[in-house]
Amino acid sequence: MFSTGNSFILLVILLISTSISIGYLINVHRAVKQLPQIASSQAAEVRTASKSPLPKISVIIPAFNEEENIEDCVKSVITSTQRSAAQLEVWIIDDQSTDRTPEILQTLQMQLADPRLNLIAGLPRPSDQVWTGKNWACHQGASLAKGEFLLFIDADMRLKPDAISAVVQVAIAHQLDFLTCIPTIVCGSLIEWLVQPLMFINLIVSFNSQAVKNPKAKTSFALGPFLLFRASTYNEIGGHQSVAGQIAEDVAFARKLKHGGFKLQQFIGTDLASLRMYRNWQSLWEGWTKVLYVGAQQNFGLMVLLMIVMILVYTIPWVGLAIATVQVLQNSTAILWAEIGLAGLAIVLQFWIRKLGSQALGTSTKYWWLQSIGGFLIALLAITSVIKAETGWGWTWRGRKLVSVK
Repeated sequence: MFSTGNSFILLVILLISTSISIGYLINVHRAVKQLPQIASSQAAEVRTASKSPLPKISVIIPAFNEEENIEDCVKSVITSTQRSAAQLEVWIIDDQSTDRTPEILQTLQMQLADPRLNLIAGLPRPSDQVWTGKNWACHQGASLAKGEFLLFIDADMRLKPDAISAVVQVAIAHQLDFLTCIPTIVCGSLIEWLVQPLMFINLIVSFNSQAVKNPKAKTSFALGPFLLFRASTYNEIGGHQSVAGQIAEDVAFARKLKHGGFKLQQFIGTDLASLRMYRNWQSLWEGWTKVLYVGAQQNFGLMVLLMIVMILVYTIPWVGLAIATVQVLQNSTAILWAEIGLAGLAIVLQFWIRKLGSQALGTSTKYWWLQSIGGFLIALLAITSVIKAETGWGWTWRGRKLVSVK
């Protein structure tokens, strides 16, 4: 049985947890309200108001061992727009895949017989240069692209109708050099439901942070699976060659653009595309531990803060509720009932955090009551990401070792 002293410590912890949850809820609410959204209907609206046709657009898709994703991704791009080959080109670069990706792409090209579709067998990485992740494949695709806008998407992205036209129209209307957006987040397995909604709620808050919006601050963020550049801007900053050794090339790009005086904007784009990043625990673990720390610009303090917030907001309330409930059944006291009340309030707050985030992400609150596990897992992913990036131990993507230039 807990002593009075232990009960008081738990009460203080729950009070801190509730206070942090209130602050986090306010930040999520502000971010959801303030982040602009792009809808596919905007393409038609802007197109109607514009007297000039859209420029040529190049969609570039790097693919390394994407046999689960590549067919649906390519089909979604091809069917998302009726633009002709003179207006749209699609480049898929097979980045030395060791699975069935090349065969699937060849079959798909024959089936679709679409002149807009271009398949490239990626070259081996230069032995005298450091290229990490998908940067080498993207570089090869960009060197062949002829569009005035370059849209880089990952194979786990699914574009919705008019998505390409919509983002380019918005970029033109707002005179943007770079655009990135958070799509609808798709979860299929239990582990995805435990981690992905919470991760992307954090991303929404990060996109809307004061540091990101401050032009003098170094902090900036982008979402790698969906990056739109003006080709002239992309070439001016050196393209993917300028971030060749960066694991989180999206954040590196955003920082270069921000400090180069270019105009960039983050959007919520749940009406434009959907994304299912990691389908199981193995890929989720490998993926997030690969990019989480470097995506935070290797800020150890930020990782510690993430761990503390995730534990306090999502894990502590449920643990505290369980402990206090057991204790109150044995010995009902005012302090124990206060603990139950605080834990219950914190749980209600985390539900509303999840509800707001789910509305913004185009998903649901499914399994929200297991968020105590999700918060703990994110904390574990954060500390592991630090260890992997700093030591190189187990730092891989689909078995391919990662090397980064700090």
